[in-house]
Order: sequence, then structure tokens, then C-alpha cells
Amino acid sequence: MKIVDMRCLRGPNVWSVRRHQLIVAKVDLEEFEELPTNKIEGFYDRLKAAIPSLESHHCSEGHEGGFFERVQDGTWMGHVMEHVALELQTLAGMDCGFGRTRGTGEYGVYHVVFEYQCERAGKLAAEKALEMLLALAAGQRFNLNNTIKELSEIFHQGKLGPSTQSIVAAAAEQHIPVIRLNDDNLVQLGYGSRLQLIEATLTQRTSHMAVELAGNKFACKKALSRAGIPVSEGFEVEDEAGLMAALEALGFPLVIKPLDSNQGKGVSINVTDIHAAHEAFNEAVIYSEKVIAERFVQGSDYRLLVINGRMSAAAKRTPATVYGDGISTIKELINQLNLDPRRGEGHQNFLTRVPVDDALTACLSAQSVSLDTVLPSDVSAAVCKVANLSKGGTSEDVTDCIHPEIARMAERVARIVGLDICGVDVMATDITLPLDASGAAVIEVNASPGFRMHINPLIGKPRDVGADVVKMLFPDPSKARIPLIAVTGTNGKTTTTRLTAHLMRQPGICVGFTTTDGIYVDGRLVEQGDCTGPESARKVLTNPSVDVAVLETARGGILRAGLGFDQCDVGVITNIAADHLGLNGVQTLEDMARVKSVIAESVSRDGYAVLNAENEHCVALAARLECKIAFFSINPENAHVLAHTCEGCLACIYRDGYITIIDASERIQIEHVRDIPATMGGKCPFMIENVLAAVLAAYCQGARLSQIRQGLRAFQVSDQSTPGRLNHFAFRDFNVLVDYAHNPHGLHALGEYLKTIPASGKLGIITGVGDRRDEDIRELGNVAAGCFDQIIIRLDDDLRGRQQQQMIDLLKQGITAANPLCKVQVISDELRAIRHATGRASKGQLIVVLTDKVSDTTGLVKHLQQVEQGALTAPQHPARQVKPANAGQQLIATAAIRQGIYRTHL
Repeated sequence: MKIVDMRCLRGPNVWSVRRHQLIVAKVDLEEFEELPTNKIEGFYDRLKAAIPSLESHHCSEGHEGGFFERVQDGTWMGHVMEHVALELQTLAGMDCGFGRTRGTGEYGVYHVVFEYQCERAGKLAAEKALEMLLALAAGQRFNLNNTIKELSEIFHQGKLGPSTQSIVAAAAEQHIPVIRLNDDNLVQLGYGSRLQLIEATLTQRTSHMAVELAGNKFACKKALSRAGIPVSEGFEVEDEAGLMAALEALGFPLVIKPLDSNQGKGVSINVTDIHAAHEAFNEAVIYSEKVIAERFVQGSDYRLLVINGRMSAAAKRTPATVYGDGISTIKELINQLNLDPRRGEGHQNFLTRVPVDDALTACLSAQSVSLDTVLPSDVSAAVCKVANLSKGGTSEDVTDCIHPEIARMAERVARIVGLDICGVDVMATDITLPLDASGAAVIEVNASPGFRMHINPLIGKPRDVGADVVKMLFPDPSKARIPLIAVTGTNGKTTTTRLTAHLMRQPGICVGFTTTDGIYVDGRLVEQGDCTGPESARKVLTNPSVDVAVLETARGGILRAGLGFDQCDVGVITNIAADHLGLNGVQTLEDMARVKSVIAESVSRDGYAVLNAENEHCVALAARLECKIAFFSINPENAHVLAHTCEGCLACIYRDGYITIIDASERIQIEHVRDIPATMGGKCPFMIENVLAAVLAAYCQGARLSQIRQGLRAFQVSDQSTPGRLNHFAFRDFNVLVDYAHNPHGLHALGEYLKTIPASGKLGIITGVGDRRDEDIRELGNVAAGCFDQIIIRLDDDLRGRQQQQMIDLLKQGITAANPLCKVQVISDELRAIRHATGRASKGQLIVVLTDKVSDTTGLVKHLQQVEQGALTAPQHPARQVKPANAGQQLIATAAIRQGIYRTHL
């Protein structure tokens, strides 16, 4: 048994549109395909003994122990691997429960799908689950504890801190999209121009000046004192002489701490003599060149959290303390304290383990005890001088009992310093009393305060302070998203995407869109290449200048990693036809429809799925969607459209030459096709379909009718606006058309348009795609023979596992079956084939080049066009001046002697 391939999904996907984080492991069971679990002697008992917690897995039986029943009765190892991978993660602290195991269509090969929280841990869980099952099947030992420990370490290294996680969880509750931008705590909430960034508890609104002021403890206290806030009196100290002056002015007890450290580092409290003061000073200067010496304020330590000018929570902080039992040493008591599962290293858990270090031994020494001291019963000892949670301290929620005067003081402090999220440290004898009676004084102000003490106090009510941050950033959670239109389909999706993006553009609105040729922002190409996957989508959605996103979404990206967004407002499916079948487990058109349907199923409940009513797979999909449906059809009498609109639903049709929207009882004529350049004057049916889809998408997204009409009239089909899509080039005696059609469905649609173009002859330069099925390549040749009277077969640089002659033979078989008289020639290099065809073109001929190297192909054709027009000239050698037989040969003869960028293809 082995893992053949493993992918991590990070968005809505073919397995689930709601569970985005899934591992998909392609597993070959090999000999275990013939060995279900009931045929492996002792396997059931060994598995149950190894992971007894699998008892909680219901499986398809629907009750506890159901999974073990399946194992006992006999199930396949892929299914067992799914459950073990889930349970390993759960035992390591990652609660994961969703899984599926399905056949791939290959004998003994399965897709094992299961949920993950941490990507690295999820992959390791798959590998360890496989390793464990092989060991158990062979009756060998497997170290489960080491695996769980390794998974747990990976999880804690990679997960968000508790403060950041509380904000992320609150955002998710409000259906605000979340994108983690790095391996630390930098997180984006929202999309595009509406995004807000957070890093721990800093937001992009947090003032840099405020952070600087809060970090300078002395300057901050002076600012507060000037505003009438009670603070502990103190001085800034740079050396021993300054320390002595402060001691003389303030007396004892004192607090001595670094000027600009955090988390209680270098802080000494209740310093009561000169010797201790010097030790405290020497410790503080480790963390800061300057030190603060201030009067120690009696009372308890409180943290007041202010968010957006309002007090959100208050907590009493207590230094880490051990309580004697008359038996254990202090060291043993500390070890017991650190065994609490809520404690972890640093900020990974809600409490922090108490570090046994020099600071701790010094703290014990000040209490006249040591690590070896056995404390009597009911006698306690503080094991840290400060109450910070990062030093092992604990918290008690006191939000409901704090006096309103003290709460208002904290709110004033936040305004004075200028922090949107502010932690105010206060000492007070009784926090329930008014300000003066409580003896309250502000000790410190903190930018980026930790939330752990509030979201999970040791005592008292947890406070959802992350929700308060989200409310500050997004008073209206629905405003966290920009309009998002996703487009998929077998053919037409790139043009539909470009046209939709064009229709959504208006003054002051920046549209970002992705296509097979690149990422565009505000009309500019910002990244070139096939950008139809999830990473390209995220690049648009993380761009703060983008107001509207239109995202072409291809099959490959959906299968590889899922969608790059959690949901869309409009999902367009142009059509579903045979292409890419036999790849990545997609064997049938029904499989392909399931992949494409991820877009429609990810439309928000109030959004629209825009579907082609002429396509049976699109129509079938509509029945199971929860969002609203809008149909488009080139046939105004389409039965599905008629039934749909009779119910008052939305559609867009082509009637009497007009693009027409039917909205309830209203019929809105948008524009006549003669005035829409993209339809080639109404001669190109598949472009009319693309226009219908784009118009409907823009209308569903709220575009004004005038905006749509103007956009349709202005959108031109050219090698600049739609590269590789119906790019016409006129020569003196013939014409060239460059198009991306690469499958039978696309070529058939192109052929319908070619019928409308008068020509003395039609020559097609075609190829097949190597990773398609034999029947698909034959069918492409078959369709081509119906479009052209002459065909040149050329070959891609990458044949994707095919042999050249095999590809040629399959295409010829398809051509011959449809038209035995069709003239066929093979010129393997595409650019050489173009030169050959144009050099021998007859008067009135149409040359159609089907290409995937659009820029190279259009570059050569434009170059040849310029040569013919005389924009480019080259000297003829006198001895070689031969009168060409026709204009095409003249063109190639001139170009052939040039020293240009295409010389290598001569």
C-alpha cells in the first residue's frame, strides 16, 4: 500500500463546498485490495488496542463503535486510513471529523479525503496513518505517542496565537472572509478594497505614534499625568547616580523596570532596600538602556482592555503561585502546575508554563524559600514577581464588578494615547470602588495587548473580545466583501470573464480579473501566464485597490487546491462539454459537471448562478442549488427558459437580433447585436452566448443598464483585448484568424462562425492535446475536417506523454473518417507551419491558426502583416531576385531573408 499523490485543498472543492481544508491522498492499496480488514488475521484487535478512541467514530453505522463494526465485518484499508488520519490529528489537539474514501476508477486506487487544521500536520497524519496500518497488518509495533507528539509540535508551531485566533473566529462567525498572509499572525479580513489587516491585536488602523508613545513608559505616564490620570510617580534613570537620586526622591517600596520592554521582562516590584534596587536596575538594563524607577502602588494587578474607545473586558491578574501540601517541594509543586493541559510554551495555550530560571529562584529567595523547600499545607509561595500571563500568571474576569469611574478612566487613557486596542494596567486596592476610594493608578499602557486573560480566564466568565475587534473593523459585516463574479466552463470562459470585467468598469471603480493569459488590475496586466487557479484569485482579493473581482476559474485549480475564495456573488458556467476527460479522476461529463458545479454551489444564498440553458448539464445542476438561478439562452424559445421566466425568474435571451433581459414581467432590450462588436455583427453564435452570460452576470451584480450598453458597444475583439479569441488579421489577398479552440466542442462552435465568412478556401493549422483520450483527439480531427478543405497538422512542444506519430495518426484518422478528400499536410513546428501557409496562400483564402502559444503566434502574424504593408523592409540580393508566383510567396520570400526575431523558425 502506498500514497501515489497528495494534495491540500484550501477552499470550496469537489468534496465539500463548506469544508475547505481537506487532504486528498491518492492511495494504491496494492495487495490489500484483495485483503479487506476481516481477512487480515488479528488486525481488528490490534487496531482497537492501538487507538481505542476510534470507538467514538460513528462511520456510516450512525452510532459510537460504528467504525469498529465496519472493521470487524470487513472494510478496505483506504477507509481505515481515513479514520486513523483523522484520529491522529484529534489526539494531537486538532479536532477533525470529516472524511470520505472513494474509488478513482483505477483498480485498487482510492481517494482518501480527510479534514485538517494544520497543513503540515495533515500531510504527516496521512503518512503516519499509512505507516501504522502497515505495521498493524504485519503484527509489528508502532510508536503512537511519538507520532502524536510530533503532530502536536507541528500544530503548535503553525497555528495562530490565541489573540489572533479569537479575532479570526469572530470574523468567521460573521461570514467575513479570512486569509492568512504569512506563517505568523498577519491576517487579512475581508476582500479587496474593503480588507482590513490584523497582526495579533494590532490593526491597520493602529496609530504608529500611539504605539511609540505606549512603548515609552515614561513619556506615556507624563502624557497621562498632564491629562489628570492618576499614575504612579516615577523617574527615568540612565545610571547608578540617577537610580540613587530616584531612591532619595521616592523612597521605598519601588517598582524598577525597563523603559520599553514587554511581557514583564526585567520588571521588579515591591523593591524595599538599596541592595535589591541595584539588582533590579542591573536586571532592567538587560532589556533597555533606560530604566524607570517608580513608587510601588499597593493593591491588586488589573488589566482593562479598551477596544474602539469602550472598555471591553477587565481581568485581575495573579502571579503564578504554588500551594503547599506538606509533602512536595516547591520544584515538585511547579512541575505539577505545569502539567495542567491548559499550560503550554509561550503563547501556544491559554496559560503559560512557569519557567524555572534565575528570576524564579530570586523570587523564592526574597520569600526566604528555595526550590527544595517543602511548604506546609495551606501555605503558598509566589514563583514569579509579576502577574503577566507570559510568566505563568493567571487571570480572573472582573468585567461585571469594575466601578464605572475606573472603566471611564481606562477609556480616557486609550483616547489620550491614541490606541484603537489598548491594554491599561491598573493597580487598585478595590476595583469595585470609585476612582479615588479604590486607590487606583495606571501603571502601564500596552499596545497590542494579549487577549488570553479575557477569552479564557482561570476564574470567571470568558469575554468574546475578538468580536469587539471585528465590530470595530466592520460595523456592517456585509461590507467586508467586494462584488465577486466567478466564471467557469469548458469553452468561452476567458472571453466571458474579460467582457464581464469590462462591463463592470466605471469611473472610480477598479476591476481586477484573472484569465488564462494573466492577472489584470484596472486594465493593466500585472502578471502574465495562466492565472486561473486559486493563488491568482487570492492575488486579486488581497489587492487593496480592487473594488470588483471577476475571476476565471479553471478545472485544474479546483481539483488541485479548491477555490481561492470562500463564496462568490455570481457564479457563471458557460457550458460543460468533453475536455480533459480521463485526467485527475474526471472520467465522464458527469464528473466534469461535478467539478464545475463547485462554482455554482459556492454562490451566496442571495447571489445568482448564471447557467447556460442550452446545456443539459448546466440545467441539471440548477435543481440542486440553494442560490438564485439566472438562465441564458441563444434560443428564445428554450423550454427551460420559458418555464423559468413563467415563474418570474431572471433570464437573458437572444431575440429578434437583441440581447434581451427578462426580469419578472419586464422585458429589457439591451442592445442589437449589430452594435456589439464582439458578436461579429451577430454572425458568431458562441460569442453571442458569451455576451448573454456576461450581460446577465453584470446585471445580477447590479450594473446599470446604461453601463452595460455602453460597455457592449465599446468592447472590441482583438489580439489586445481578447488575445487568442477570434483575432482577425487582414492581408492584401488573404486573411488569417487566430483562435484558442483546442477541443471538439470549441472547434465546432468556431466552425459555425467560419461558415459565415466567405473565402475561396479555408485552411486550418491544428493539433491535438497529448493528455486527452484517443477518441477526443480523433474527434478533433473529425470536426476539423468539417471546417476546412485543407489542414496542416502541427505539434505542441510538449506532447504530454504522446509520441509524435501517434498524435498525427489519431488526427488523420478523425479527418479521414469525416472527409477522405481533405488535403492534409504535417509541419510539426507551429511558426514554420504559419510561414508555409501564408507563403502559399491563394487569393481570398482564410487561414485559421489554432494555437495555445497566443503571443508567439500573433506576434509572427503581425510581423508578416507589417512586412507586406512595407512597414518592415529588407534588401534583396540581386542574384536571388525571383518573381514569386503569388502575393503569399512574395510575403514569405521577403520575410525569409530578414534578420529578425523569427529567423530560427525559417
